Amino acid sequence: MNSEDFIARVVEQYKNKLPFVVYRKPNDSEVKGIFQNTDQLYFTENFTEKGFVFSPFDNTKPTVLLPYNKSETIKCQDWNYAYNEADKNTSVKNTLYDDENGDSKDIHIDLVNKCLDALDSNSFQKLVITRRECIELKEFDIITTFKRLISKYQSAFVYGWYHPKVGLWLGATPETLLKIEGKRFSMMALAGTQVYNGSLDVTWEEKEKEEQQLVTDFIIDSLDALTETKQALATTTVKAGNLVHLKTMVTALLKEHVSLKEVIDILHPTPAVCGLPKGKSKQFILNNEDYNREFYTGFLGELNLESMVAPRSGKRNIENRAYTINRCSTQLYVNLRCMQIKKSQAYIYVGGGITNKSNPVHEWQETVSKSLVMKSIL
Repeated sequence: MNSEDFIARVVEQYKNKLPFVVYRKPNDSEVKGIFQNTDQLYFTENFTEKGFVFSPFDNTKPTVLLPYNKSETIKCQDWNYAYNEADKNTSVKNTLYDDENGDSKDIHIDLVNKCLDALDSNSFQKLVITRRECIELKEFDIITTFKRLISKYQSAFVYGWYHPKVGLWLGATPETLLKIEGKRFSMMALAGTQVYNGSLDVTWEEKEKEEQQLVTDFIIDSLDALTETKQALATTTVKAGNLVHLKTMVTALLKEHVSLKEVIDILHPTPAVCGLPKGKSKQFILNNEDYNREFYTGFLGELNLESMVAPRSGKRNIENRAYTINRCSTQLYVNLRCMQIKKSQAYIYVGGGITNKSNPVHEWQETVSKSLVMKSIL
């Protein structure tokens, strides 16, 4: 489908208040859309269904499913041509500034100090706390906003997700939660943040290194009972919008009996968005953050998508069924760098990891820097 028809399909679905998701994977040119044919709210029971999932931070809450068998799936290959001139005069600001609402700063710093007290008591190894900013919108257009996200964040998973019974979310997340093809598994540990200043040759403080290592160790340790083999690759510095992070990829081969639900239950929420120990940190967050994260720091993505491959011999002709179903693949992303749209307001969600080496003012500044990702789009 060409971009004009694709956009018209999104606009029609949104106008008719029917669920859909449009998304583009990192460093890809193809945009996909899944358009549900009714406004029914579906949930996944055990992650064996096929569809697109949208899951909240609180893993006791249900995961929303857009089922493939209740939806139309459309791909758009020429989207680059449609957006490559959009917003060419817009840039992400790298400067840090205080939020106009001084109360927000004080509240966040107080919460960081509360985290530091908890860490000093040896109750936690790490805590991740977040906050939400509300921005009044003079106008909002979902297509324009999605185009800006696509144009600015080529290396991110960019999405626009809507359900009339849940709400409208958009984002450009740099973090993969997990990717599973058959029994082959990979996962990203992403932690540590600096403002991008034109180079990936940066110096990382011990606080960021420690934070990254905690996330990586948690993933490796958690996979022990689930995998035949596992390996952590070398840690690198990666750019995500106006920020840089430390990234470590973990690869593994899952045991034959292991289900996707088992993997998700053990890993989500990871220390990158929650803390350590996992259960205790999640409870601290639910007790002390002054708002509901909802789907922020949850996850989203394709669930059990059937992949087709060409056989070793024969013509590559789908109509003649020369392609075969190879395996089911699932690719999920952590819902970071996102916003929720409610009527004339945009809610922007930001946060950061706290260790005993954290500086409260620096932690505040980090959240301000992260907020620029979505603010630049609006």
